Amino acid sequence: MATFYNQATLSYNGNVTVSNITTGEILDTVSATKTPLTETYTQGSDITYAVSVLNTGTADLTGLTVTDDLGSYSFGAPESKLVPLTYVEGTAKLFVDGAVQADPTVTSASPLTITGISVPSGGSAIIMYEASVNQFAPYGEDAGITNTVEITGISKTVLATASATITPEDGAELTITKTLSPVTVSGSGELTYTFVIQNSGSTAVTDADSVIFTDVFDPALNITSVTYNGAPWSAGTNYTYSEDTGLFTTPEGQITVPAADYVQDPDTGAWSVQPGTSSIVITGTLIS
Repeated sequence: MATFYNQATLSYNGNVTVSNITTGEILDTVSATKTPLTETYTQGSDITYAVSVLNTGTADLTGLTVTDDLGSYSFGAPESKLVPLTYVEGTAKLFVDGAVQADPTVTSASPLTITGISVPSGGSAIIMYEASVNQFAPYGEDAGITNTVEITGISKTVLATASATITPEDGAELTITKTLSPVTVSGSGELTYTFVIQNSGSTAVTDADSVIFTDVFDPALNITSVTYNGAPWSAGTNYTYSEDTGLFTTPEGQITVPAADYVQDPDTGAWSVQPGTSSIVITGTLIS
């Protein structure tokens, strides 16, 4: 709803008089809401957005344009614009009063611009599309992506706006890699397994998370050394192992992994993830 004011002026014989001020209101007939189907993100994830346009007026609306800034934000000096979302080509869909329509026309990918939308009197349109989280998506404390859509008419007048905010996914995100050295060994030779556990998440893994590491060595090993982050581990305390089955297991709470660090390049503005890391190194000889 917008309020407007008017006042008249009358000039005569060098005199000026003014009228009273009239006040009026323009009732909004177009409203919009924007909803992300997923409220958190990780780098590379796809986010589906639904933009709902409601026409409460008595006339049909045609030729509407929906423009999404894809979360554009200012960066650096001199100031530039970074865009943390990338429109996924071919994903724009249109529904009018719940019925599927022909795919709408996308005239620009950034900012995302969808044209030729019509909304009947008393009706609604829903525009859905996907955007991929790219390298400019912020991470860290208070990070998030807020993107705004504008609904404009044929005259380019902004009829409605709507915004939505998504935030980085909280929690740990673990991966593990296993390497062997040497890869060729004689019948009862010595070899070393190295396990690197990485946490790409924003939350550290603590002993309360009850991580358990398990491996079955085949062929079985006569273990001579186990270290965790360079410190020696003791059988029965930090791990259990059976030479009969080759089963190696840690009890809950032995493994912790720091949270990742998120770094923004001061020149390009791109964000990178530096995972927190822990390692287990197991050395032994083959049991023939």
